[in-house]
Amino acid sequence: MVDITHKSNTLRIAKAIATVKVSKQETIDAIKNKLVPKGDVFEMAKTAGLFAVKRTSDMIPDCHPIPIEYTAVNFDITGLEINIQLEVRTIYKTGVEVEAMHGVSVVALTMYDMLKPIDKGIEIANIRLLEKKGGKTDKKDTFNRTLKAAVVVCSDSISKGKKEDKAGKAVIEKLEKCGVKISEYSIIPDEQDIIQNTLLKFCEQQNDLVIFTGGTGLSKRDVSPEAIKPLLDREIPGVMEAARNYGQNRTPYAMLSRGIAGMKGDTLVLAIPGSTKGAAETMDALFPSLLHIFAIMNGERHKE
Repeated sequence: MVDITHKSNTLRIAKAIATVKVSKQETIDAIKNKLVPKGDVFEMAKTAGLFAVKRTSDMIPDCHPIPIEYTAVNFDITGLEINIQLEVRTIYKTGVEVEAMHGVSVVALTMYDMLKPIDKGIEIANIRLLEKKGGKTDKKDTFNRTLKAAVVVCSDSISKGKKEDKAGKAVIEKLEKCGVKISEYSIIPDEQDIIQNTLLKFCEQQNDLVIFTGGTGLSKRDVSPEAIKPLLDREIPGVMEAARNYGQNRTPYAMLSRGIAGMKGDTLVLAIPGSTKGAAETMDALFPSLLHIFAIMNGERHKE
């Protein structure tokens, strides 16, 4: 199966439809009057659909077992056609569109099985996904311009050439996937005055984001939060709360991160962990959702 361990839980919704076509009005009348020999067609088919939704991962090899938190089945009769709509909801890491389509297919097949003794001309048609919502792609904003970011690696050893930077490159890779242009990439030592001067310089250059990786731990040389916090106009505590919560689900050491987030003028400033894994996981936790800040500030449209 596809690895979804890097994803976050979000509300996922999917709606699927199918059509059962009968060949005569007598069949429709039998359904409405509950005169079909095999029983109440709508209730039996609905029950089968509920079972099918919950058993999707048993039938489709690449589907993940997921908690199903809501399923609804609705029927609408138009002439000789019975239109079925099935909706599934969950709060999880992956979508439920296959669950919805599997469920509506089984509803239609159950109806076919129950009606075939009294109608040999039944057809199943138009099984398709009607709608899906949820996940990061559903929360992606559109902007009238390209956002630009400066990425700063705070590390004594990397600035001296003793180690190779991987965390900063992981940050850049994530930003580029989100459509953000990298305007600056710098490596500096863990010195408070250098960190502050670097931040002020990149804010003056009107970068939309300045992201520092490194210096958020608990060693004596980890001073990024102390350097950055006094320069912020407004902190945004929820950002790093979200990042630590995401990390805590993967390692108990995430609680030790002292990462911070805030605004310096119109520039979003982040201080995130310096380990490659910590930096990558923090970026996964925050982006692209965090870019919604710029849609709020600029009054731009959110993509629904």
